[in-house]
Parts: sequence; C-alpha cells; structure tokens
Amino acid sequence: MYNRGGNRWQKRLTKFRSIQLPLLITVMALMFVIAILGIDKKKPTSQSAVTNQKRSNLDGSRVQFDPTVEFLNNTEVIWKIPNSPKSVLFLAHGCNGRASNFWDKSPNCNHCVGLPEERLIVLEALARKFAVLTVSSKGKCWSLMKEPLVVKRIIKWWVEKQNLENLPLVALGASSGGYFVSMLATKMKFSSIALMIAEGVYDRIDITNHYPPTIFVHMPKDNARKKMIEVNLEVLRREGVDVAEIECMELPLTSSFLADRVPGLDLKISVELFDLFKEKGFVNKDGYLINDGRVIPWKEAMSKSKIRLPNEPLVNYIQEELNLAFAYHEMTSLKSEQIFDWFEAHLR
Repeated sequence: MYNRGGNRWQKRLTKFRSIQLPLLITVMALMFVIAILGIDKKKPTSQSAVTNQKRSNLDGSRVQFDPTVEFLNNTEVIWKIPNSPKSVLFLAHGCNGRASNFWDKSPNCNHCVGLPEERLIVLEALARKFAVLTVSSKGKCWSLMKEPLVVKRIIKWWVEKQNLENLPLVALGASSGGYFVSMLATKMKFSSIALMIAEGVYDRIDITNHYPPTIFVHMPKDNARKKMIEVNLEVLRREGVDVAEIECMELPLTSSFLADRVPGLDLKISVELFDLFKEKGFVNKDGYLINDGRVIPWKEAMSKSKIRLPNEPLVNYIQEELNLAFAYHEMTSLKSEQIFDWFEAHLR
C-alpha cells in the first residue's frame, strides 16, 4: 500500500517538475538578460552609488592617465590604449568642449583639464579594456556636414596605425557630440552607440536595419527632449534597430557631495559651499537645487563670501557637478556601468 501511494505521489511530483522546469528556465533567462544589460531607467541614482563611484574611480587608482596627444591636419587627437584591448571607443564632446576635457593634466598633455564626468567615463572605459580615442571639433560645436567624413578618416587612420582594425568600434557622444555620433553611424560601422542628452538627427538620415544598436542616456527633466527621444526610439524599433534608454534623475546635494565628485576639492570647502547654498536658498529643504547650476548665481555668492577655492579650474568642475545634480542637461558618468554593459553585450 505504501509503495502504491509512493508511486502515485512520485508521478504527481514528476508532473509538477515537468511544468516547473521550463518556467524556471524562462525566469532564469529573463534574469540573465536584465543582469547583462543592467538597465533600469526608472531607478534613481542613490547617494551611496555616487559615493561608491567616487571611492572606486575618482582617484584613478584602477588606471592611470598618460594619454598620447597628436595632431592630424590641425585636428587634435588624444588617445590611450590599455593592455589587451577588446574594443575601440570614440568619444565626442559637446559644444564648447574639447578632447582635452576627458583627460587629466599630465606630462604628455599639459593642457588637459579632466572634467569630473568626462574623466570618469574614460576611467571606466580603460578599466574595462576599451581603447579610447577623443577628437576635438573644428568649431564650437560639431558640424554635421563636413566633420563626419573628417572624423571617419581620423578613426580609420588611427586604428590602422595602432593595429586595432580587427577590434569592434563603439561610440559615445554627448549633446552636440550625440547628434554627431548619430550621423557618423551612417558613415562607418559601429557595434553600438550611446547618445547622451541628445535625441539624434534621425529626421535627416536614412535608417536601415544595419544601423547600430543605440542607447539613449537622457535626463527626463528636459521634457521636450524626452518626447523627441520617445519618438526616435519608436522610429528605430520599426526599422529593426535594437534600442534602449537610461533615464538620469536629479540628485540632492549634501555637505560631502562636491568633495566626493570633484578632484582636488576638500570636505571643508564642500561643507562651506553647501551651507552657502542653503543660506542663499539655492537648494530646497531636501537638498535639491532649485535651478540649473548655470542659472543660480552661486559663483557671485561665493565671491562675496569667505570661501576661497585652491585653484581657478575648480569653478568649472563644481559647475559641472551642480548641473549633474539638477539633471537637466549635462554629461554624466553615473550610468557608465550600464552604458558599457550595453557596449559589451553588442560587441561583434
């Protein structure tokens, strides 16, 4: 009797397992895809994530900046290749930017300035074995008419010179650089691209299913741009292009926020600036900026106070981090891990 009962339960258990196994495999597959892409556009960046990024990357302990600077037909090219690179990353700055913004000052690049967000993107790239190539635009912003072909020739020349032509090529552009990269992707082959705070120029180009996988990294507080990105996501999807988006939300200032993110700024000055911002009403009761860092008169308020910065370039560094915290239109390194996960998932 017990054997017959055991057989009956065994049959039920076997049937249950036959149903459970495919379900388990499906769930595990979905979890794997989510883990690979690492994209959660709704989840805001936590303050601990900001601090952790600072601790792991801000001092450049994982890799060192010592780029090579060259000029090709009066166009500045700055680059670095890690040991055993697996891909080549082209970075395009925004308006008023230069290739030197991505690199710390060094013996090889005395004019490099290493803006906080740009340098962290480069550090992440080098740590993950991406060779990094940066190019300065001819004018204030990138020209969509002539410069795509100019940059195409530069990239082709450089990868052949460095014997990297067999490696997959990816690109990231911010603002004007994002428009530029979206156009450049019609002129040369990329494994994937990332457009930061830019909706691209998809109304001016012919899109085919050969267009590279594209991820939009944007700040939804800029509602007009958000809507244009939503339209372009659908346009690219209809053409069979793999697309994704990452939303970057605003961050509250704290007494240590600027010290955590700005190289060379100590905690004492960071605390003083935060206190000044509260006194002047530049932040609300929760620490969020009331307006973009370009708009609030924080520099005037600082000059009238007793706060003194150790060097002049720190003004631009602080400005960038205030823009980042307000999250309307600024380059951001806080989503670097997800961006490079996207690149790596599409290397071919």
